[in-house]
Amino acid sequence: MQTVNISHVAEYVDEEVKIAGWVYNKRSSGSVIFLILRDGTGFIQAVAVKGEISDGDFQTCDELTQESSVVISGKVRADKRAPGGFELAVTGIEVVQIADEYPISLKKHGVDFLMERRHLWLRTPRQTAILRIRHEVIKAIRDFFDEQGFVLIDAPILTPSACEGTTTLFSTEYFDSTAYLSQSGQLYMEAAAMALGKVYCFGPTFRAEKSKTRRHLTEFWMVEPEMAWVDLDGNLKVQEELVSYVIQRVLEEKKNELETIKRDTGRLENIKPPFPRISYDEAVEILHKCGVEFEWGNDFGGGDETVLAEQFELPVFVHRYPSSVKAFYMKPDPERPEVCLSADLLAPEGYGEIIGGGQRIDDLELLASRIKEHNLPEEAYEWYMGLRRYGSVPHSGFGLGIERFVAWICGLDHVRETIPFPRLLNRIYP
Repeated sequence: MQTVNISHVAEYVDEEVKIAGWVYNKRSSGSVIFLILRDGTGFIQAVAVKGEISDGDFQTCDELTQESSVVISGKVRADKRAPGGFELAVTGIEVVQIADEYPISLKKHGVDFLMERRHLWLRTPRQTAILRIRHEVIKAIRDFFDEQGFVLIDAPILTPSACEGTTTLFSTEYFDSTAYLSQSGQLYMEAAAMALGKVYCFGPTFRAEKSKTRRHLTEFWMVEPEMAWVDLDGNLKVQEELVSYVIQRVLEEKKNELETIKRDTGRLENIKPPFPRISYDEAVEILHKCGVEFEWGNDFGGGDETVLAEQFELPVFVHRYPSSVKAFYMKPDPERPEVCLSADLLAPEGYGEIIGGGQRIDDLELLASRIKEHNLPEEAYEWYMGLRRYGSVPHSGFGLGIERFVAWICGLDHVRETIPFPRLLNRIYP
């Protein structure tokens, strides 16, 4: 008898199979016991009927607790009324372990209670659906860049210097010196782009931001492409093509998961290029018209981004921010140096910035002066300035945060559900 995954039972209708999994739920009508099994690939109802299996096996089914691990033998039957369209007529059962009383019942629990038990909360249908969508998002991103001729480059996690500013660094002892957990792989991708043309890194990044908003994690995953010979406009084109590609892939490949989490996909189905583009100046005007008090020169807060995004059905690019609110490496607009060739992509439905990027400074003298202006240690950036000494070219790139992207695609209230084990200001357990 073959052991099969629940996701493949449609191939074994009217055949007897084994399914190894866990008891998600159980109910009984006396002579019939209904077991909801999960195996990581899906859920199926197993029906044990008294008299059709041995008395010992029927009693075993009756004694099973939530999350007990079992191997159940049975005949696959097509049944439109059953979850997933199939059920298993039990013929035998092997118990691997009877689980202790499970701390997460099928009633509603508070967020803190569930976060303390995140290692178990992952087993629920909603959480597994979200993580499968996350998997598809990552796979689609990799496929997009690979198909476009980008080369994956692994950036270091331990770095000697800051990328996004020194106030949000996690530091650690590094033998006789100090190292920092990476905020971004961008600087290293700039070096790789000068060797390989189009590159990207994908990995964890760390920000010591004392923020409790629904959009922030202290550890998150980011994909960061960098492209030689590409200006700001070319950069934005890649971004909108990437976002559209990924969303359409998820809509096509993860219909069941989107249904499980009850995501209304109507607006997602229309996410196709081109995306609207407004300047920072135009964004400030929109905020003023909407009654928001905002002073030119400041960076947008989450509420500001939500107001701006509400004006558009599609994600919207806001470009040419004041140089003072962006990183030291952003290239000033040659026609207006007080603003830089940067852009953020704001997602609809209140999810805010999901991509930040722009064109990098390619002039050595300007970059050196910016490093001094930001009071950064010149010796730590000597190698980075060296990229401008040996064949410097126009280049640009961006960073896309996986968790905010997944939160938007799934329609989630908080990014904590988008990553298996979230790290927050007040949480590093489990």
